[in-house]
Amino acid sequence: MPTRHSKVDIPVDGQHIDGTLVAASHSVPGVLLVHGWDGSQEQYLARAHEIAALGCVCLTFDLRGHARHASQRQSVSREDNLRDVLAAYDVLVHHPTVDPKSVAIIGSSYGGYLAAIVTLMRPVRWLALRAPALYRDEQWNVPKGALSRSDLAAYRQSVVPPPGNRALLACSEFHGDVLIVASEHDKTVPHPVIESYLGAFKHVKSVTYRCISDADHALSTEESRQAYGMLLVSWMTEMTLGAKAASGLLRPSPHSPK
Repeated sequence: MPTRHSKVDIPVDGQHIDGTLVAASHSVPGVLLVHGWDGSQEQYLARAHEIAALGCVCLTFDLRGHARHASQRQSVSREDNLRDVLAAYDVLVHHPTVDPKSVAIIGSSYGGYLAAIVTLMRPVRWLALRAPALYRDEQWNVPKGALSRSDLAAYRQSVVPPPGNRALLACSEFHGDVLIVASEHDKTVPHPVIESYLGAFKHVKSVTYRCISDADHALSTEESRQAYGMLLVSWMTEMTLGAKAASGLLRPSPHSPK
């Protein structure tokens, strides 16, 4: 299925962040892709085209503190970036072909952490988290770059219960389908963090967990990036086909057995 993309401007807090809307000709689900700290929308653009080809409208965008707004890197807070994700979500669901009841959020690392929180604030049907980061609730409005790395590293070495963390609490109240992808040799998001997220999803329809062998946090090798891309597109294919079947858009062939 052919895809197309167009630049969009996302207003937030009196400023503007850049996004790229990727769409198929006839799409129903909306997919929001959220990059991590030190990343940009370019990292998800190719995958956005792949997912759009499944019959979705995809939106990638740049969090403040990155790309055009890199000058704000030392001042942007988690609250600011959460507002970015919410603003991008609202742009996506207002696209004329997006079903607001069929929205997926895909987030990596810091973007996964923000995506989890958004599920408490906006309707989300599918949630895909790659190496989702975890932060203490304290110092929420402190600039992201000013948070203590040594404290974060220590915090991520133990399994955290949902009541003690905003993102995990959101996960515990999520009722959709979930994909969690970890990296075997991830030193930034160690396995206790993944265990914390997996343990929080108690009321979901399904949880799919995969660990990419020999991969680091950044997916530095082409092999690991390809593996993640295949996992993500395969899972989204399963989710969107299921949604189409449930809505009656996917009809059996007249020659199919009944």
